[in-house]
Amino acid sequence: MTVTSFTPVASTIGGALIGLSAVMLMALTGRIAGVSGIAARLLPPYEDDQLAGRLAFVAGLVAAPLVTLAATGRLPLQTIAAGPLTLVLAGLLVGFGSVWGNGCTSGHGVCGISRLSLRALIATITFMITGFATVFFTRHWG
Repeated sequence: MTVTSFTPVASTIGGALIGLSAVMLMALTGRIAGVSGIAARLLPPYEDDQLAGRLAFVAGLVAAPLVTLAATGRLPLQTIAAGPLTLVLAGLLVGFGSVWGNGCTSGHGVCGISRLSLRALIATITFMITGFATVFFTRHWG
């Protein structure tokens, strides 16, 4: 069994920063902070005046571990107990699910539920049940 550290302070700060960034993006641009939508619109055929903002958003995601390294002197510990084929398959399934569900957990879970969207609530419940089932089946029958 994998043991995960209990980090309530870091988790609370991280959650507050995610919420703050979602509120700031909505307040400043009127856009929902859905990571899959932002990333997908970096690729053709999308061409509009929001490209710089999307690049900055994704650059912030990539830079976060580097900021952690600068602040603490070490990178966050990451352990991935899956092979490359599993990671590629999982990435494709998540990407397909994001497109099929018209958004990802950040768009539906963080922004949609906070806007009291029934569609986002149903999507988030579906994401969570699917995640629970996937973990259960891979741990017990995988």
